[in-house]
Amino acid sequence: MRVKPERVVYIMSEGNYSTMVLHDKTEQVFTMNLAHCQQLIEQQLGDDAETFIRIGRQLIINRAYIYKINVNKQQLVMSDMMLNQAFTLSASKEALKQLKEYLEKTSGKVEKK
Repeated sequence: MRVKPERVVYIMSEGNYSTMVLHDKTEQVFTMNLAHCQQLIEQQLGDDAETFIRIGRQLIINRAYIYKINVNKQQLVMSDMMLNQAFTLSASKEALKQLKEYLEKTSGKVEKK
């Protein structure tokens, strides 16, 4: 399956299966674990692979869609703000803290909650 990277909002894993979710909420399930997905992204995108960030054991997200990080509620809201689509994902407090710190270092300040 060929997909433009900018259409991918996130990839979520459950064991040996990964689900890729696109900006229009369509989903594609693959029979590969998240580590393999991450490896394919890095191989196929090269330097552009930095657009995708691995969060914990179950998520790879597209940084362009990060809308809001709420560490206390353990929520990450992803949105493109053009289609009025929003995706609310759960992640551990530690993973979200690390994500916020990483984003603050690399691209300026993120709203604190």
